[in-house]
Amino acid sequence: MSLSAAGRWLLRSGIQEPSGGFARFYDAEKQKNRPVSTEISGYAASALVWLFRVTGDEAYLDAAQRTAAFLISAWDKELRMFPFEWPSPSAECEHRAYFFDTGIIIRGLLAVWRETGDERLPDVARMAAHGMLEGFRADGDYHPILTLPDKTPLPRTDKWSRSVGCYQLKAAMAWWDVAEITGDAALRDAYLEMVHDAVAKHACFLRGAAGPYDVMDRLHAYAYFLEGLLPVIERPECRQAFSQGLVSMERAYDETAAKFVRADVCAQLLRARLFLNAGTGGEDRRRYIDFQAQSDDPRLDGGFYFGRRDGKISPQVNPVSTAFAVQALEMQSRGEVPCRKMLI
Repeated sequence: MSLSAAGRWLLRSGIQEPSGGFARFYDAEKQKNRPVSTEISGYAASALVWLFRVTGDEAYLDAAQRTAAFLISAWDKELRMFPFEWPSPSAECEHRAYFFDTGIIIRGLLAVWRETGDERLPDVARMAAHGMLEGFRADGDYHPILTLPDKTPLPRTDKWSRSVGCYQLKAAMAWWDVAEITGDAALRDAYLEMVHDAVAKHACFLRGAAGPYDVMDRLHAYAYFLEGLLPVIERPECRQAFSQGLVSMERAYDETAAKFVRADVCAQLLRARLFLNAGTGGEDRRRYIDFQAQSDDPRLDGGFYFGRRDGKISPQVNPVSTAFAVQALEMQSRGEVPCRKMLI
């Protein structure tokens, strides 16, 4: 794995568009970027700040600031929502907002703020956090998707991203992050309420999968639950849930990876083991994170492919797969974990 090649791909491949936003992925078969995603831009902002801290290269911080500026421009102040993609609506995208995406965007804004002191960023982060509470709250949980501008909940389905579940805890972690800065008790309490609910119900999440392809997708989402526990990982019930959940993930991964494997899941497993101080297990996860592209085409070179299905590499070169994999392997190489605020 080459960190410098991955960083070069994030900076120079064109995956960050002139607006400052990041495309969802580069489609190598169609040789074009997918539309700009506010969620992926949130992840990218966090990743670029982390890369700046690791390398000291100001180019990463400059790119992170452009991404944050894009996210501020995409923020709908009247609706107190971030649209799913940009522009929204468009020929390729309906006008929607996602609960999970909003939490990731907030964490990206705060990552940039910690380095730059741009006070617009925590202001928008706090408004967006309260927008999550007010707009997505349902009877006992939080709707995953709203249509805009009316904020009507989209009907839920069995697909994890269209349903509620423990995976939403990573998005709710943004509430804790904002509360640490502002002292906002409503946000802190809302996060702790979701922790309690997620810990009580997480064991059934993976059982909702149907077949190996769905299992691997749900492993990606279930890892979000583990990551969302990090602010309170020292609580005995949370550490126990994290430890038990990691064992369940490892077992399901081993049963599924021969058929379908995602690069981000490999990285999430490795990061989780390192955060739990559990080493890398009985095998080196590095051999599973072998999706980094090597190409004369700068749109590909250094980025990480999404995964492998039935022995065939997926043609999508993905900013999140790239960021997760690079962070996981750098953590392993250094033998240390970053502050949980720097978790991408």
